[in-house]
Amino acid sequence: MALVKTLNGHTPSFGEDCFLAENATVIGEVSMGDFCSIWYGAVLRGDVHFIRMGNRVNIQDGAVIHCTYQKSPTQIGNNVSVGHKAILHGCTVEDSVLIGMGSIVMDDCVIGTGSIIAAGAVVTKGTIVPPGSIYAGTPAKFIKKVGPELASGEIERIANNYITYAQWYKPWDKI
Repeated sequence: MALVKTLNGHTPSFGEDCFLAENATVIGEVSMGDFCSIWYGAVLRGDVHFIRMGNRVNIQDGAVIHCTYQKSPTQIGNNVSVGHKAILHGCTVEDSVLIGMGSIVMDDCVIGTGSIIAAGAVVTKGTIVPPGSIYAGTPAKFIKKVGPELASGEIERIANNYITYAQWYKPWDKI
């Protein structure tokens, strides 16, 4: 069973039909909506500020979600995929976003709705990614707009797939 830990009076809260892998870690002031999944080795540490997630969010294997003490929470919208070993730190990720594997999104960044952060990208502190943009590189820069084929073929497809994958692991323990 996942490590779900109350800290400083804050207990993580979960929506309907969420999956937490056995070695996922969720600590403190973390709240998530419905149909979310937290995969193997992922850590969501709401110890120094809050982490809020909408519905249909998947945090893939080895990803880390954290904040900056009393300054920058992490907020994740609906229909978001956070790739393997990605790091989100004190940032805002709006709806229908794909955060690529191994990417890093730093404090006070805002990733606009319908955007893609490419695998391995480093989005530096305070960067505002306009809605529907692809950012890549180190530091991450605008590459092009997200077209309909990427919106449906990547952002939507991956979010939908992770809801399916989580169902394969049922029955899971009540959280």
